[in-house]
Amino acid sequence: MKSTIRSFDLAHLAHVELLTPKPDESLRFFVDVMGMTASGKEGNSVYLRGWDDYEYHTLKLTASNAAGMGHMAFRATSPEALQHRAAVIEESGLGRGWVDGDLGHGSAYAFTTPDGHNLEIYYETQWYAPPPGLKPALKNQAQRFPARGANVRRLDHMNLLTADVSILRHFMEDVLGLRTTEMILLDNGREAGAWVTTTNKTYDVAFTEDHYRAAIGRFHHVTYAVDSREDVLRAADIFLEHGVHIETGPHKHAVQQTFFLYVYEPGGNRVEVASPGARLMLAPDWQPVVWTETERKLGQAWGLKTVESFHTYGTPPVTDEGE
Repeated sequence: MKSTIRSFDLAHLAHVELLTPKPDESLRFFVDVMGMTASGKEGNSVYLRGWDDYEYHTLKLTASNAAGMGHMAFRATSPEALQHRAAVIEESGLGRGWVDGDLGHGSAYAFTTPDGHNLEIYYETQWYAPPPGLKPALKNQAQRFPARGANVRRLDHMNLLTADVSILRHFMEDVLGLRTTEMILLDNGREAGAWVTTTNKTYDVAFTEDHYRAAIGRFHHVTYAVDSREDVLRAADIFLEHGVHIETGPHKHAVQQTFFLYVYEPGGNRVEVASPGARLMLAPDWQPVVWTETERKLGQAWGLKTVESFHTYGTPPVTDEGE
């Protein structure tokens, strides 16, 4: 497979909105267990961040009847880049138009993926200004280290579910201008997963084939990065102390080599704590790594076999998912 050429219109993955039917419990989870900091509140939403995220927020937590992803957003590299990429998306027929800025950022262009995931891009943003009690000793750090819970540092990547990996991959490449770094190709020629990036990280977004082939904008997980593998192991202890069920991990992924741990927040959405998160990729002509069906059946790089729920569970649930 040939390398894809990165567009420089999008700077990075910026934030995600998670919907939760248990807003109070979910908020306590992200603040007390994950160690995130609330930066604002508006309506039915609370805005949170990892301690070294530079923007006002990277997580918007919104009360809802069911779990799932409300939307995710990319920040553009400039006002001109925002206008250019919005025009490209508009031509694809999946644009929804301009919307007023959310708390912490300016106006955004809203659109959907072919599966119905809600996405936005924006440029104008509010940098986080810590209050005196959270001001760090080092001015090149966004916030004082919280010393609370898992102490997640930054938003790393998103993982979505899709009815057709190939269609979504081409959308990410041709419409959003992202590069594919790794993918899974089954023996029958069908694509089962892909990892794409708009930065020098090896991925900002991953997506795999939905077990139910549901094209309803389903969400798999959001990942926050910590500094070391030891921090992932410490997070496992933190989850144990708080009675949080660990779905799988700590293990090491073969694809992208992430050291990981997965849990569910109280609203039902899957959350990953990982180190180092995405790796650094500097090659401008990176060739996508293609994993075969046989290679993927070997499972993770090492650790226990991946649990079945990891391949079948997503939010919102579908009728026969039993959730």
